[in-house]
Amino acid sequence: MLPRLCLALLSLAPLVAPPAAHAEGRVALGWGRMFDNDALGDMEDRWYTGSYTVSQIRGSDWRGSLPGQPFDLLEFRVEANTIAPADLVSPDPTDRRYAGILSFGLHSQFDWQGIEANIGGDLVLVGPQTGISAFQDWAHKALGMPDAAAYADQIGNGVFPTISAEVGKSFALGPGMSIRPFAAVRAGDETFARIGGDLTLGHFGEGSVMLRDGATGQRYRAVAGDRVEGLSFVAGGDVAAMLNSAYLPAGGAAIMSDTRERLRMGVQWQGGSNAVFYGITWIGPQFDSQPEGQIVGSLNIQLQF
Repeated sequence: MLPRLCLALLSLAPLVAPPAAHAEGRVALGWGRMFDNDALGDMEDRWYTGSYTVSQIRGSDWRGSLPGQPFDLLEFRVEANTIAPADLVSPDPTDRRYAGILSFGLHSQFDWQGIEANIGGDLVLVGPQTGISAFQDWAHKALGMPDAAAYADQIGNGVFPTISAEVGKSFALGPGMSIRPFAAVRAGDETFARIGGDLTLGHFGEGSVMLRDGATGQRYRAVAGDRVEGLSFVAGGDVAAMLNSAYLPAGGAAIMSDTRERLRMGVQWQGGSNAVFYGITWIGPQFDSQPEGQIVGSLNIQLQF
């Protein structure tokens, strides 16, 4: 089952660059942003400690539904991520190692025989070369905090060409209520196959370009469709079968778990032109010696001036 799912989804992505003919007449349609931090969740400052993702959506226009051809609608994505042991100063030798991650991606969403499809590729940079650990070390020293031994034993420099694909389909359960099961695969810095679903109570996401946050799986809006004022509530979850991870390398003290689970919920407030999303995600243990899961908070603020 797992190999067939991987092959079926990755077959959607034989190309990672748009045809030149599609590039004409493209304009910026919107921006998507998501900030994750465990300071917005359980405030433990460990494992998935923070990430920030910024995407620009470009296309000829947006009429409230996905185009029928890949690469008519493009997402240019930049993401910075920090993974850390529970104690930066004196890390437990069985804990996971620090990792600074910076990625640059090109993705495309389209309608594939009635299915919402997203394919793309990322160039993922890992290690001191990203400058993330150096910046965090400088910030900690500026605050008078002790030196962190975790930086010296961080995941080393690496570059990982990565491809990914997701397919999903939304089903209306009633007015202002929908459910969207999905399946996804990724191969590169981490290789896995994932299945899950998202439930929406309200009008959040209707007629919009929606993106999925990598760390938490929370969905957020990049191009606005219907701006129905009021509150929307979302909930979801997924499970991944893990094949490998550059952040939990084979032979290390922290042994990667075979599966990875996430449960999430959130609320979106939509005003006339402004919107705020806040969500929390429980991320289950990702390595065998991890004593428990963690809760990460997510924030997206959209302001129109």
